[in-house]
Amino acid sequence: METTLTLQVTEGGARLDAWLAARAPQHSRARVQQLLKAGDVQVNGRAEKASYRVQPGDTITLHEPEPAAPLHLQPENIPLDIRYQDADLLVINKPAGLVVHPGAGNWTGTLVHALLHHVRDLSGIGGTLRPGIVHRLDKDTSGLLLVAKNDVTHRALAAMIERRAVVREYLALAWGVITEDAFTVDAPIGRHPADRQRMAVRQAAPARRAVTHVTVRERLPHATAVVARLDTGRTHQIRVHLAHVQHPVVGDPVYGGALAKRGRALLPPAARAAVDALPGQALHACRLTFPHPRTGEMLSLEAEPPESFLLAWAGLRER
Repeated sequence: METTLTLQVTEGGARLDAWLAARAPQHSRARVQQLLKAGDVQVNGRAEKASYRVQPGDTITLHEPEPAAPLHLQPENIPLDIRYQDADLLVINKPAGLVVHPGAGNWTGTLVHALLHHVRDLSGIGGTLRPGIVHRLDKDTSGLLLVAKNDVTHRALAAMIERRAVVREYLALAWGVITEDAFTVDAPIGRHPADRQRMAVRQAAPARRAVTHVTVRERLPHATAVVARLDTGRTHQIRVHLAHVQHPVVGDPVYGGALAKRGRALLPPAARAAVDALPGQALHACRLTFPHPRTGEMLSLEAEPPESFLLAWAGLRER
């Protein structure tokens, strides 16, 4: 939908594009510059260039036009691994590489398109682009995902996630040998101050509290297999938190950094080849446990990691 954001400048001196990107975290700096060129940003009722230096008292209005999305999504016969289904909900084992819902650059070939083909009834709370989607997984994260078939179930599941009644556990391969058997990362997450496509641990607003509980599953020569349980569900949360404690997820192209390069360099050739064959980060939503929103029956579903994950895990055992 179209949105309009109005902001007041209290401290001047910054470039308009940088000032807006810092105060509108939903927009990258590149997107802000696009809106400036299109005339969708006004300062005191006038269009200004990106290089304009904001002044105290300026009123800045940013208008985000309606995205050019399809009016109606077409069902697509994409195979789905359905692990549970009844009249109210279903649980999908999503493969790595599959985008959950349509968005810029992904208007076809998503999990939603597959759901429209395989499932006749989906909740409408997510709108036309996210029918039934209660929570998301990153494109390259595999594993279990909840889908609601009606609005009552959707609201109930969302409320259960909010009050932590849905236990979401992930299996991850992390660089480095973790010495603690279990620990908790309680560190707020917000947009990275320099790269708007990334998230980061930040103390300043608008960062939000994020809590991840980590338990060691297996120590390997140069990595550790862990189970991460979410208390909150921030974007890229497990990936950001493990990188924050100097144990980034194996195969993560965004948050791996120098620690991942160092870990990869220490591997024997076979292990390095197995890690390089990963389609993305070695992160898999392995278990969902929750009470059924209508019957109250406790459900616990598990899914083994994909073959590429298991091969990387086996390769990392090599000395």
